Amino acid sequence: MISGAEIMVRCLQEENVSVLFGYPGAVICPFFDYLYKTDIKAVLVRQEQNAAHSASGYARAKSTVGVCVATSGPGALNMITGIATAYMDSIPLVCITGQVRSDVLGRDVFQEADITGACESFVKHSYLVKNTADLPRVFKEAFHIASTGRPGPVLIDVPVDVQTAEIEEFVYPERVNIIGYKPSVSGHPMQIKRAAEMIRSSKRPVICAGGGVLSSGAKPRFREFIEKTGIPVVSTMMGIGIMPSDDPQYVGMLGSHGRKAANVTVHNADLVILCGARVGDRAVASPDQVVEHANVIHIDIDPAEIGKNMKTSIPIVGDMKNVLPKLLAEVEYHTPQEWKEQVAQWKAEYEPKPQFFDGYVEPKTFIAALSGMVRSKAIMCADVGQNQIWCANNCRLRDGRFFTSGGMGTMGYSVPAAVGAKLARPTRDVIAVCGDGSFQMSLNELATIATENLNVKIIVMRNTVLGMVHELQDVLYESRYAITELSTVPDFVMLAKSYGIDSAIASSNEEAERIAKDMLRSDKPFVLVCNVHPNTSSR
Repeated sequence: MISGAEIMVRCLQEENVSVLFGYPGAVICPFFDYLYKTDIKAVLVRQEQNAAHSASGYARAKSTVGVCVATSGPGALNMITGIATAYMDSIPLVCITGQVRSDVLGRDVFQEADITGACESFVKHSYLVKNTADLPRVFKEAFHIASTGRPGPVLIDVPVDVQTAEIEEFVYPERVNIIGYKPSVSGHPMQIKRAAEMIRSSKRPVICAGGGVLSSGAKPRFREFIEKTGIPVVSTMMGIGIMPSDDPQYVGMLGSHGRKAANVTVHNADLVILCGARVGDRAVASPDQVVEHANVIHIDIDPAEIGKNMKTSIPIVGDMKNVLPKLLAEVEYHTPQEWKEQVAQWKAEYEPKPQFFDGYVEPKTFIAALSGMVRSKAIMCADVGQNQIWCANNCRLRDGRFFTSGGMGTMGYSVPAAVGAKLARPTRDVIAVCGDGSFQMSLNELATIATENLNVKIIVMRNTVLGMVHELQDVLYESRYAITELSTVPDFVMLAKSYGIDSAIASSNEEAERIAKDMLRSDKPFVLVCNVHPNTSSR
């Protein structure tokens, strides 16, 4: 005989899960008790939302499905924001929650919450398991759904009596056959031919690359395509890292917080090729203005995203790693020299000029300097707020990765995501950059970093305000700073010390760069607090 809890763990072993992130509670204890007997590493986070963020960082760094676990009621509900964050950014997660006994469901017993109902709008699928015998099929389907098509989170809610009940044997399914779930991944040959013809006739093309290129593993094919065609490239925030930041063809991030040169390039193009990008409102605020003068080719694995935000001339539904080689074979084209020169001119002309304040770190130039110090495959995890924009526009990635919360814009993301990324890639430099506001939303994960002895470097941009909203209040609300001014509490250096983590404060770029060099040579975690002037803008 075999219990449901053992079946759950055996399913994870069948899926080659080696690390998961969670927080225990009574109704998930049977699962954790059996997990304790295995080699799967269970990382205790300090709040359930951070379990999902850490699983997300792990999934992105490892190119696999991340796993997070919580108990019922408040534990599961705490995880919701992390699940929604992963959903918006197409990150594959399997989120396991314990649930009260199935015979008392619906009676509002202690720590009961309808988590499958609560998460319905931001998971790819969810399961409430009522029969122990269904567990192998459910887990097999969950991992398949999370990792195929457009990736995303899948929730499995397991009542405690389903975990303790026993069946005669465990058989893990070899394949999945889900009626109605057959993602289209190849790309229609005729649409690809039409796209190639449209590219050949264009004079001012630009590629907008999104996170779909990275999640599909199509980065090498993408590089082949742009090298062959010479087409300039802009990226969404989720697409940062597709190309080295100093590549001549890369114009920068587009959007309301992006590079002006990138936006000007898109608005002057006669062809926009969207590759794995949903072009939300932060990327293109006025899509109608683009389609007035440009044709649009949209390649995406999710048919629901094509044409949703920008009218499309030629839709291609498929996985980027399958579509790009076929498009590459069809296209014989090189971008006109005059267009390349014009784009290069805009890049030089619109290069922003940072403003320095005496006695403070200028964050944009420091981020550029810091990213030049790290090793080539470093992972930078940016939080949300001004620090996110400073990182997105100024990090100088080579072969590294840029992780952030793009679609949901979840503050408190960077530190737990860095925990997951470091556990996935222990030999790489992993940097978390956050503001003093966002850091205080997840600083409890310093305990996880210290306990797991993770060599994560944390940069806190301390400007004593909630910078992005503070900046908005300057522009739209006549500088009425309603509840956006932070005090100098806590003392981050003393706080880090209480966790046994080394730290330092910098009040100039020279000081910050000197400390950063020493910090990166250390094999221990470190918190570097950069004093930033409150009037430093995100631009």
